[in-house]
Amino acid sequence: MRKPAVLILVLAFAALGLAACGDDDSSSTSETTAAETSAPADDTAAGGGGSVLAIAADPSSLAYTTGDLDSAAGTVEIDFDNPSSTGHDVQIESSDGETVGGTDVISSSTTTADVDLEPGTYTYYCSVDGHRDAGMEGTLTVK
Repeated sequence: MRKPAVLILVLAFAALGLAACGDDDSSSTSETTAAETSAPADDTAAGGGGSVLAIAADPSSLAYTTGDLDSAAGTVEIDFDNPSSTGHDVQIESSDGETVGGTDVISSSTTTADVDLEPGTYTYYCSVDGHRDAGMEGTLTVK
């Protein structure tokens, strides 16, 4: 019963993110899924760039509902939804293995975190023991 509610919530976030992406100046296009939204952050006036990434934990397994993600460089806001009673988080790791930021561990809740990211390839993962090893990770490409 929770899956339809989570799907509706994720689709609503995706629609809001797509509405914010109506600028015709962008020369690149990206494919977004219902669980991943990239939209310009409000700090662009300060030269920060960035995006908002919506990431959700799968309520029935040790996995995220998202796969590979893309973001603009700058301050990236991570909007994390964990509908599961099992604790999860989202941590961002640079290509040299350094954790550069992330969310708190939460269960049956949502949280946000801001992370400053330079262009490059990062891994996002759950830092709860055994979750990353079980496959709870993905790739984040920052342009």
